[in-house]
Formats: sequence, C-alpha cells, structure tokens
Amino acid sequence: MIAFEIQNDIFIVTLAKPERRNAVDKKDAQALAQIFREFEKSSAKVAVLCGEGGNFCAGADLKEVAKGHFNRLELEGDAPMGVSRMHLSKPVIAAISGYAVAGGLELALWCDLRVAEEDAKLGVFCRKWGVPLIDGGTLRLPRLVGFGRAMDLILTGREVGAEEALSMGLVNRVVKKGEAKNAAIVLAEQIAAFPQVCMNSDRASTYAQIGLSESEALKSEFRFGKLALSEVQEGAKNFLKRPERKA
Repeated sequence: MIAFEIQNDIFIVTLAKPERRNAVDKKDAQALAQIFREFEKSSAKVAVLCGEGGNFCAGADLKEVAKGHFNRLELEGDAPMGVSRMHLSKPVIAAISGYAVAGGLELALWCDLRVAEEDAKLGVFCRKWGVPLIDGGTLRLPRLVGFGRAMDLILTGREVGAEEALSMGLVNRVVKKGEAKNAAIVLAEQIAAFPQVCMNSDRASTYAQIGLSESEALKSEFRFGKLALSEVQEGAKNFLKRPERKA
C-alpha cells in the first residue's frame, strides 16, 4: 500500500506495508509511479518519501517473487520499483528509518537528498539472494559515493550504518531515531521557500551535465540558466532590501 498527503507545498509519500518492512510488489510499484506522476502535476514544490513502521524499504517483495509474482520487468516504461526511471522537474527527499536496502536503497538513491536516522541501515542486501540491481543502483551509487566505495558495497552486500553513510556522501543528514520524516519535511519547507524556477533549473542542469564534456556542460548550464532569468530582477530587488550586516 502507498499513501500520500499534501501539507502546504510538501507532497508526502508513505510506503505503508510495515509487516514486510515496506517491501514493494508489482501493485505497490505501479501505485508509487502513479502517485509521483500526481506530484509532478501538482502545485506542491517538494516531495518527501518515507516508510511506515520504522523502516524505509526492504526492496522488492521477495515473498511475492518466490511465488513467481515478479515486479514489472520491461526495458521501457516504469521500472521494477516503479519510479526509478522517472525524471521529475521537482526535488524528492528520502526520509530513511530502519532498513533502506536492495531496491529500497535504489529508491533512496533516486531521490535528490537523503535524511537518515542514526540507526538506519543501508546496503545492497540483495547480493545474498542473487537479485540484481536493476533500478539504477549501479548508476547512481558510484556517481554518489565514487567507484571504489560503490564497488565495495555492490560486491560485498555489507551493511552501512548512518554515520558511515554520511561520511561517504550516501546520505546528506543524520538525525535522531524517529525524526527522519519531520526533519525531511523541515528541509523540504526550506527548499520550497526558494525562488523555484531558478532552483529547479539549476537542479536540472546538474543532472544534465552527467556524461557531457566540459564545453557541452557549460553550454547546457547556460541554456538552463536562461530559463531562470524571469526571477533574477525580483531576486536582485530582494537582495537590496536585506538588512545591512554590521562589520
């Protein structure tokens, strides 16, 4: 089951199958993709993805896979975990409690930022069961933490705690147990308060530069930056209105 709610500018999506550590079956994946399409169309500015019952997500629901009920396995269209091929125009923050492993780790990697509780556990746990990373894990993990660290996690399937995840850049914030969702919402509210055209064009440019040469990336950055010029004059006026800082 996937639930969602909108709090002002924040779109909160909850994986709600705590009895299976929020593992995602085919139906769940389809619902997750549809809900994020609703987020994309909505006036909400930032989404928060979290899990119910003390865990983020344990990946694909292997109890269903063992019965021969696989998640969607097609090269085009929605990914096995639903959203991991989607390119949204607005940011998503993962609020990680408990386990974020296997396909659950890939969901967290799909998000723009990750807030983890101090006892969170991340890793490629599917290594033990012969289940491959097919939701972007082999792309996003090395881009986020570097090739060597990514290969360590991918080959060993070892558990990574929150502090180690923070030190390698796998998560962006570590908070106390039980506080990931609220901390992610506060962070989302901070991001939602910025001029959105400029911020989202910079976000899009940052993704677009992956794989480009420096010269092509600079051209791409300029094209995205031009989209934000509508906010520049107003931003300059607001800058001039700020209180003067005392030396």
